[in-house]
Amino acid sequence: MKIGFIGLGNMGAPMAANLAKTHDVTGFDTIAKPDGIRLASSATATAKDADVVITMLPNGDILRAVANEIHPAMKQGAIHLDCSTVDVESARAVATQAENHDLQAIDAPVSGGIGGATNGTLTFMAGGPEDAFAKVKPLFDIMGQKAVHCGPAGNGQAAKICNNMILGVTMIATCEAFVLADKLGLDRQAMFDVVSTSSGYSWSMNAYCPAPGIGPQSPADNGYKPGFAADLMLKDLNLSQIAAEAANADTPMGEAARDLYAQFVEQEDGKGQDFSAMLRRFEKRSRT
Repeated sequence: MKIGFIGLGNMGAPMAANLAKTHDVTGFDTIAKPDGIRLASSATATAKDADVVITMLPNGDILRAVANEIHPAMKQGAIHLDCSTVDVESARAVATQAENHDLQAIDAPVSGGIGGATNGTLTFMAGGPEDAFAKVKPLFDIMGQKAVHCGPAGNGQAAKICNNMILGVTMIATCEAFVLADKLGLDRQAMFDVVSTSSGYSWSMNAYCPAPGIGPQSPADNGYKPGFAADLMLKDLNLSQIAAEAANADTPMGEAARDLYAQFVEQEDGKGQDFSAMLRRFEKRSRT
């Protein structure tokens, strides 16, 4: 399968490198040259003659601009597989544009971070036609460990922002609870041993514990070097609230999480740290 890959950044580069082990991959827009990938001079050159064009881009505006550039150059029946995390409206607009050019489109944002991209263990949440999903499923199997077809165009993005809204809220609650435990004289290890096997169980606690030295290895044990940056959590929480407003959905916890991460990233020292570094924010604060 001939693959074009646009957006070879921290996530895209290792994803493309894994694909290049078994497929012909041409790439564009790179911060580093992944092994086995031939680099093109433009997005259009990358897309021409490709069976599948994968994009991994920062936001919906850039995705729309790239789609405007590549769709006229893609061969009839090719698939635009977008793995970016963007707003639902942009994903659906790009899918409609693809159809107008006799193409197919799949929006398939990912979960798993840089480690998952490198190790080929990402989870993909896909929206778009079932037959297009079936065609790119072998690529998902190379880049990840699970791919779920979530319905029509835009539903992959919907699944991603709903998932990450839950993650943002539960990480804040986990960090708050650790600091409360500290102030009540409860040992962190004892708290973890109770909560991780009780009704407070969550991925934030059990798999990605924000307290250093507690639970499985996590960014907290590496000075909060990002596995999933607080900046990216803020981006996803912003997307969740844009979607909630458009859908007239009441999401007060999602809104509160968005506001806390905005304060952490934009006004405090959260920028460039893992999203679990929110624990240190609460450690520095008191109720008054």
